[in-house]
Amino acid sequence: MYAAANPFRNASFSGQSNAYREVGVTSAVDGANPHRLVEMLYDGLLESIAQARGALRAKNIELKCTSISRAVRIVEEGLIGGLDMASGGELAANLSLLYGYVSRRLTLANLRNDEAMLQECADLVQPLRDAWSQIAAQAAAPAPKKVVNG
Repeated sequence: MYAAANPFRNASFSGQSNAYREVGVTSAVDGANPHRLVEMLYDGLLESIAQARGALRAKNIELKCTSISRAVRIVEEGLIGGLDMASGGELAANLSLLYGYVSRRLTLANLRNDEAMLQECADLVQPLRDAWSQIAAQAAAPAPKKVVNG
């Protein structure tokens, strides 16, 4: 039931784990299941945006640029790269459009030093992260036992 609605590739996520490792996260990737890997991408993205916002406020331009670059790579290489456009249907197509928008807004926020754009990106991603976490918890939960009357 859930697999048909999953917009992400069901393969080993080897490409995503490599992309994620390249953007600075090394722990817990190797043993993580596909649900956890996507959750880690969302967490890394939100963390990078928060770090960029803090760096912007502190006028630390180097850290701001590094953090936003990391966020863009997570979106493009991890989230967009992990979408299964062939069988993910409308959900994958819509996520691809949203992720593309977030990537463009992050880049523009970097160019303009615009904290509001960074917050907009976080506000768009947070509900996805929360929903994904709920789905992962449901998928990991054991199926309820059927009661047979008889």
